[in-house]
Amino acid sequence: MPTPNFAAMASVTPLHRAPASEPPALHVRAMDNLAFIRDTMEAAGSFTAVSGWGMVAVGIIATVAATISYAQHSVLRSICVWIAAAILAPAVMLWAIVQKARRAHMPLLSGPGRKFILSFSPPMLVGALLTIVLYRAGVVQAIPGMWLLLYGTGVVAGGAFSVRVVPVMGICFMLAGTVAIFTPPSWNDWIMAAAFGGLHIAFGIPIARRHGG
Repeated sequence: MPTPNFAAMASVTPLHRAPASEPPALHVRAMDNLAFIRDTMEAAGSFTAVSGWGMVAVGIIATVAATISYAQHSVLRSICVWIAAAILAPAVMLWAIVQKARRAHMPLLSGPGRKFILSFSPPMLVGALLTIVLYRAGVVQAIPGMWLLLYGTGVVAGGAFSVRVVPVMGICFMLAGTVAIFTPPSWNDWIMAAAFGGLHIAFGIPIARRHGG
């Protein structure tokens, strides 16, 4: 019968189970849950920083532009007037949105604000490019209708992440663009005055009163 090797048995190092990792503290889990809920609510919320008074200002700019454009005796000059208005009006609107967002402590580049911008911007870029294409092709009479249609498309797309009245305004712009395409070119200035001027004012005042400016 073999003799047990007690020396070898004594030299064996006992196995120790690694200590189990401690569960995260309760307050850490609570903070993670709150952050998740906040991010979810921001993503699902509405972009309410659209400025009603900014729309009113844009409407006034468009009305003045329509009056000046109608007095021009050149199609190129008329288009230049509207392009100048198209540069000034977004700058005014952006300033008004930033001011309203600051008052409401609402981030512009996260959640609904980012979705609004990403949805609204592509139709505006397409409109700028098509303006060049149509002018070079000599189809200037189609430019106002194209502007109205694409602007309305951008407002409808971006308005899906804003208050309910904004997409309705976009549909009205698309209807105005449809009318502009199928009516004489001499009507264009007045159709754009009624749309870019009248619709912005008509929808901007209720938005300003019901949604904080």
